[in-house]
Amino acid sequence: MSTFKFQSSKQPPKLQMGVIDWTMKNLFSSKLNIALSFGAFYLLYLIIPPLLDWLIFSADFTQKSNAECTKEAACWSFIRAKIDFFMYGLYPSEYYWRVNLLLLITLIFMLIAIVLKNHIYKNRGILLMLSIYPFIAFLLLYGSETFAIKIIQTHQWGGLMLTLVVASVGIVASFPIGVFLALGRQSKMKIIKVLSISYIEFIRGIPLITILFMASVMLPLFFTEGVNLDKLIRALIGITLFQSAYIAEIIRGGLQAIPKGQYEAADALGLSFTQKMALIILPQAIKASIPNLVGASIALFKDTTLVLIIGIFDMLAIAELATSDPQWLGRKTEGLVFVAIVTWIILYSMSRYSKKLELRFKR
Repeated sequence: MSTFKFQSSKQPPKLQMGVIDWTMKNLFSSKLNIALSFGAFYLLYLIIPPLLDWLIFSADFTQKSNAECTKEAACWSFIRAKIDFFMYGLYPSEYYWRVNLLLLITLIFMLIAIVLKNHIYKNRGILLMLSIYPFIAFLLLYGSETFAIKIIQTHQWGGLMLTLVVASVGIVASFPIGVFLALGRQSKMKIIKVLSISYIEFIRGIPLITILFMASVMLPLFFTEGVNLDKLIRALIGITLFQSAYIAEIIRGGLQAIPKGQYEAADALGLSFTQKMALIILPQAIKASIPNLVGASIALFKDTTLVLIIGIFDMLAIAELATSDPQWLGRKTEGLVFVAIVTWIILYSMSRYSKKLELRFKR
């Protein structure tokens, strides 16, 4: 007759870990980890205190001139004195309100999109806002003689305003082109497939700086005499064409992640190719591609600094120009640090928002 031996019950695993438990498990679990942890702490000790001292504790915030600032720490008075230059570039100060109004309208549209998140007419509302927003932005930033709004030439644009314009147009305009290229690459029509593949591989094999030079120097040669396309428009065209090739590959990866059964189910319902792609396939492919799409957008935002090479003054170029002021010579480091902080805030916000989108569309 067999006997059963009952083991004592075990404690359930800890779902939460305190600070001490986490530290012992991750930092001091072995001799090697202990050595690496103390080495990392020592490096942080050498870097962080002097950096904080330069940035905050010994920095100058209230001085009115460069002469009153110390040489050993940051002079943030320089940023305060040049903040409008960093934000708007050479845009006329009496028309700053137009840029600020556009920013307010942008925030209102974003708020409306959030409010309509679960509304039945959400897609129509967002499509309507996307349709009228470019015209509003053009009228406010550039102007129009028809509507008696003073025209501000694009060579006066600059700073953070120009960086956001270039990045936003490049990201938004390249997305539909990239989607069509991705669909074209998977098309059964040989000509469309070959043209799509040729374009994507050709553009991906060329650096962005080369495309910007071509857009700035070569593109005007194809225009008829007397036609002069604005330098900013040429740069936007080049950036859009460049980014669309990468968007196409990202969307293609999302399309390949869709199970074949989804295509077959759409065909069984009798949906046309357009209906199948718009209602079944593309929504799933785009959701699967969100992390890569955001990564490409972040990369493009950073690459906008290359427009300096063709004479367009984004925020990084403005940081260089601001230090040429005789009253603030030698404050280039503060300008670059300020640009880095602003850029990090924007890109980190994009990254966090993408995380929310991933959780929202997760199935």
